[in-house]
Amino acid sequence: MLSDTILKNQLKRTLDKTSFKIGRKYEGKVRDNYTLNGKRVIITTDRISAFDRVLCTIPFKGQVLNQTSAFWFGKTKKIVKNHIISVPDPNVMVVKECRPYPVEMVVRGYITGVTTTSAWYSYERGIRNFCGNILPEGLKKNQKFKKPIITPSTKAEHGLHDESISGEEIIKRGLLDEKIYRKMEKAALALFDFGTKLVAKNNLILVDTKYEFGELDGELVLIDEIHTPDSSRFWIKGTYDRLFSKGQEPQKLDKEYVRQWLAAKGFIGEGKIPQIPDEVKIEAAKRYITAYEMITGKEFEAKNEDVLRRIEKSLKRVKIL
Repeated sequence: MLSDTILKNQLKRTLDKTSFKIGRKYEGKVRDNYTLNGKRVIITTDRISAFDRVLCTIPFKGQVLNQTSAFWFGKTKKIVKNHIISVPDPNVMVVKECRPYPVEMVVRGYITGVTTTSAWYSYERGIRNFCGNILPEGLKKNQKFKKPIITPSTKAEHGLHDESISGEEIIKRGLLDEKIYRKMEKAALALFDFGTKLVAKNNLILVDTKYEFGELDGELVLIDEIHTPDSSRFWIKGTYDRLFSKGQEPQKLDKEYVRQWLAAKGFIGEGKIPQIPDEVKIEAAKRYITAYEMITGKEFEAKNEDVLRRIEKSLKRVKIL
């Protein structure tokens, strides 16, 4: 784990945005994408988003996400093909340009969450049919489902909110062909099962996650990110049963910590974003880094530096810039 001093010193050197002259640029909530010649250069910034709003930057967050995804892409390529070509920098991934599908596959192993799109938010308000999944009475927050459920979501344009939706509605609206959707469903459950078993060996629970897919040369491919602390919830496995039995919150290693801090301030997506203090940013960074180290079994290596300048040098080295 990096020291508090390193984390604090990096607060003024985080990567907020990029503006390279590479092909065509698209800016997501967290990633800056540049497309050229059938390839996409994905630069993962240190921006953090919650409730579909970009909040601030977190030290080394982009590096954690990029390296975590690279780890999982390597581990899961036998389950489903992915778009990765190379990782020329800790924050950069070069991938094959794919045609993305307009739906995210959200897989949930537990009922939890604080956002308006979370399963627990709906369940607490009496909804028992959640995205086509009929949920039993008597569930408690953070309880494990008998088997994982899929609750797809539309992919909203930048600045708009995603919409939770059933698979049947996706097919009915013509968002996806049924054959393609069923392939995505099968791949998502296989990826979630693999991820669940792998992290369980490292004292982690993969609570829920989202997957994005696209098409390349007529085949289904996994794109964007996989099993990161942004796209997934992780809890500490060893303390879950004890805390759950007492009705207490599990130990979390993901951005749920930031979501809950905001929710406690009365912010769940609407209105002005509360000022997030440095101590919250540093604690969030620690959780991201701990998640990376527990998932991969590797020590996270980083130093205080100008991330943007390092990325520029990396891109020049591989002749992208």
